[in-house]
Amino acid sequence: MFAAARRPAARLATRQLARFSSTQVPPAGGAWARRAKAGAKYTGLFALSTVAGVGALAGGILIHDAFTYNEKHADRVPVHPLALNPERGGPKNLPVVRIQMDDEEDDEAKRLLTRPKLVIVGAGWGAMGVLSTVSPGDYHVTVVSTDTFTTFTPLLPSAAVGTVSVRSLIEPIRKIVARLRGHVIVGKATDLVMGERLLEVQTSFNGKTDTIYVPYDKLVIAVGSTSSTHGVPGLDNCFQLKTIGDAQSIRRRIMDNFEQASLPTTSPEERRRLLSFVICGGGPTGVETAAEIYDFCQEDIMNYFPKICRNEVSIHVIQSREHILNTYAEGISKFAEEKFARDQVNLVTSARVAGVTHDSVLYTVKEKDENGKTVTVQHSIPTNFVLWSTGIAMNPFTARVASLLPNQAHKKAIETDAHLRVLGSPKGEVYAIGDCANIETSLINHFNALVEECDKDSNGKIDFGEWEDMVTKIKKRVPMAEDHLAQVKELFQLYDTDSDNSLSLNELFKLLEEIGNRLTSLPATAQVASQQGKYLGKKLHKLARKVNTSPSPSNDISKPVSTTSLPSNTLRPVFPNDDEVWKPFKYLHLGSLAYIGNAAVFDFGQYQFMGGLVAMYAWRSIYWNEQVGTRTRALLMFDWIIRGIWGRDLSRL
Repeated sequence: MFAAARRPAARLATRQLARFSSTQVPPAGGAWARRAKAGAKYTGLFALSTVAGVGALAGGILIHDAFTYNEKHADRVPVHPLALNPERGGPKNLPVVRIQMDDEEDDEAKRLLTRPKLVIVGAGWGAMGVLSTVSPGDYHVTVVSTDTFTTFTPLLPSAAVGTVSVRSLIEPIRKIVARLRGHVIVGKATDLVMGERLLEVQTSFNGKTDTIYVPYDKLVIAVGSTSSTHGVPGLDNCFQLKTIGDAQSIRRRIMDNFEQASLPTTSPEERRRLLSFVICGGGPTGVETAAEIYDFCQEDIMNYFPKICRNEVSIHVIQSREHILNTYAEGISKFAEEKFARDQVNLVTSARVAGVTHDSVLYTVKEKDENGKTVTVQHSIPTNFVLWSTGIAMNPFTARVASLLPNQAHKKAIETDAHLRVLGSPKGEVYAIGDCANIETSLINHFNALVEECDKDSNGKIDFGEWEDMVTKIKKRVPMAEDHLAQVKELFQLYDTDSDNSLSLNELFKLLEEIGNRLTSLPATAQVASQQGKYLGKKLHKLARKVNTSPSPSNDISKPVSTTSLPSNTLRPVFPNDDEVWKPFKYLHLGSLAYIGNAAVFDFGQYQFMGGLVAMYAWRSIYWNEQVGTRTRALLMFDWIIRGIWGRDLSRL
């Protein structure tokens, strides 16, 4: 009886256990099957979305091509007779290009002919700054440049070893000036006729050289600088790194050296000479070039060339100062030197290059002899590659302009006032920016004018009230002196040596002279040139809005001019004074940065940042953001990706 009662209960328990087992502990095979099914589902969705994305991209390209590659005709394009046969004039009776070939193509082009003529010489950072801030319709714009493109110069060391392509660093000038409906003349500025506002330009194509005059109402000189020789002989055996052509030449030499060093017929001594790279100059360009060559050897030479080549590579940086990157904070210089020491880059500091031959570099250093006396000792480094990147000198056109003016005493650049107007030129007509210019720092040049304006009682002395007024005027004339004039009362008391509560002219002269001596010129960097260009472009925009645009004979092109010389009393657009529309230029330092081989350093004044991979990507981000256009940003990004995946291009191009 009890057995019969237990049987239904046992069967019920068995059924419940089976049900529990089937719901709570599924077979292992079923779990894997469901996971495989889910994985296949998501993989299929991803594949379909990828196919759909690629299809949409291809369709977009097809639609773009359908609307882009269509037939365009240029029938019956109007061209003014003076564009085909320019009038002649000026001191040399040359063709005067008042009208360009496309100045009558449409109504907008015709309207621009009535606007003042803005001529920009150069296509560097300063010129691009002007072009980016001047508004369309302000001026009839003409850019005169020896190149047809502008270059992102900070990445030239990367282009020299193939880290990035040179095409990723250039932007055609014509595409940049198209926003302003501007014009481009590919030529070299050679002379300036300020009295008649004519720029002399020499063009050369296919062996034919012509010289023309380009008239202007506003002229911006932004031709940059050349490298200073410092009197060192043999610099024709050196490379420079200022242009795309320089980067391409360096790349060819580096590849040739490694290819020759890989030959079995190359002797050990010759191999060591071929693989010795000497950089003269420990500034940002020299340091970054040394770092790029080191990276090239580590990441590409090790993988694709005989390893003996990498073993025998030597990189030398010769610096005249005690430290490399000497314009940066001391901690940054030390960090860079320690990084180079770990990378076995030979730093030769406190040294002077004595000469360069076709197979060696000679330099001198001061050493102690056996008797403890300091003597100058000369050393030699055998090499087949020398980069000269130290100091700047005047561009030939800059030197010519300076020679035309009586008060241009600076040896390396044209001197300008705080409004970037060239000193000695007709006021408000000629400007200079970038490496070719230097803002005056001397307060003595303004001594007589300041005394005349501030000595209200004409007693030959400056009391404290007059001194306060003078400080305000000095800050407007020379903004760089502002920080040195912060303690107005203390300066007055310090130089009032006879304690008569006034500054005699001698005391005032000494005060202004010593303040002027403390002022330093702005560095010749891309950052300075860019800020000056943008400042000048904004000011030119303001001036254009207030110019007297009434018709004048200089803009009247209804009939050709038959005179052989342009009349000196030709009417021109009347501009207001620069001081009335815009404040003087004041430089804002945004920091300095440098690449030192899979690492980077940043100097922001009181703050410094230095490090490895993170700093390197920060350095790349800043340079990527500073590109001229979206096209070069995309190309630069692709270059970095390609280099990271496939390495540098080792072909000799």
